[in-house]
Amino acid sequence: MIFAAGLGTRFKPWTDKHPKALAIINGKSLLQRNIEYLQQYGITDIIINVHHFAEQVIEAIETNNGWGSAISISHEENELMETGGGLKKASWFLTSDPFIVINADVLTDLPLDKMIGYHKLHKPLATLAVTNRETSRYFLFGNDNELCGWKNIKTGEERMVKAGQQYVKKAFSGIHIIDPSIFSFITQQGKFSIVGTYLDLSERRKTIKCYDHSGSKFIDVGKPEAVDAAGKLFP
Repeated sequence: MIFAAGLGTRFKPWTDKHPKALAIINGKSLLQRNIEYLQQYGITDIIINVHHFAEQVIEAIETNNGWGSAISISHEENELMETGGGLKKASWFLTSDPFIVINADVLTDLPLDKMIGYHKLHKPLATLAVTNRETSRYFLFGNDNELCGWKNIKTGEERMVKAGQQYVKKAFSGIHIIDPSIFSFITQQGKFSIVGTYLDLSERRKTIKCYDHSGSKFIDVGKPEAVDAAGKLFP
């Protein structure tokens, strides 16, 4: 699944008239680049959620024949469902085998086959791609790479779900590998963030692990000034 529904408020003025997923990096949209990234690992059946300028995303997919992939659409017409609600709405598509979720506005050369191998070996409910980069919000992981909390270093907000653990803070890359059984454990309804879901599940002793890819190329194209940097990293 590719998350492409967001309003992209940090990416104005582009997002005043376009969805962020169609922002161009060296002649290719972020969406196209992520579809082609998944294709490198044999992943060609994809669902994409849409909301903000949804018709532009759908038109781009249809005009380009999905860039060679079979694309389904999860249309969040009435309300932006956020990451957790968006995932749950698309659950009808995500029924067999562990599946990949990626934000449309991140670019990486993370070796996805190795992350998939890690997930299959340890069999957590979800594996989250992380790095050691600096950010304002961190997932906190114990020595066993299991999720034990979350912290916003700007506001001081913190939530620990496994008390008494030594932990390391890791920046989430917006890439997940998830077992479809997760949907039987999600209790939230409507619009909600997947971050809270992961913390709730970890508190209920469900295993959420991390996969550190700090050696990979990675950029969050969240703001217009990131476009030039992305272009240098991903020619």
